[in-house]
Amino acid sequence: MDQDDPGEAMAELKERHIGGLGVLQVAAGTGLFAYTFWAAFLMPGFRKVPLKLQVPYVPASRKQVENVLNLLQGRSGNMVDLGSGDGRIVLAAYRQGFSPVVGYELNPWLLRLSRFHAWWAGCAQNVSYQKKDLWKVNLADCKNITVFLAPSVLPLLETKLLAELPNEARVVSGRFPLPSWEPTATVGEGLDKVWAYDIGHIRQNMEMRTTPFQGTPV
Repeated sequence: MDQDDPGEAMAELKERHIGGLGVLQVAAGTGLFAYTFWAAFLMPGFRKVPLKLQVPYVPASRKQVENVLNLLQGRSGNMVDLGSGDGRIVLAAYRQGFSPVVGYELNPWLLRLSRFHAWWAGCAQNVSYQKKDLWKVNLADCKNITVFLAPSVLPLLETKLLAELPNEARVVSGRFPLPSWEPTATVGEGLDKVWAYDIGHIRQNMEMRTTPFQGTPV
């Protein structure tokens, strides 16, 4: 048997009756362990979401969280994290003074982890993690929004944000910029870079590009 073939490895596991340790040993040798972990713990939240809208979970680094909060410095009111993962940005935003703070996440395992982190930090009563599809959440009253999403979904996200957010809202995107918007500010370099977008400015710039020139003919 080719030990690099997950399909053959799984077939062998079905034929044999081995203990838990044996399963781990075979899985570790074939790369099945990582796949099994993804399928059992990280994948459930995505099963009802169209493939093009799925975003894999990659936790934000400490520096990325720091840069996000830097671009929200001086702002107040509510804050929403779309695809909140393990909840660390929501907790950090609450500690910076935002309220209410909500994280939307489909994956039930990540929601449990988020709530555990909030409980451990003594903030369980002050933040909210909700199992909702970010594409179905109404953002009309949101003033501060953070996103760490894949480039493939960002064009669709631009459309949603522009249709729903108020002019005073600020969107902070980590790892990847929103593709067709001009940022108000940026912080960091490489994977730690984050971009801030003020919705009022975005709408104003779009109107200027679409308004025909009304100058006096020469």
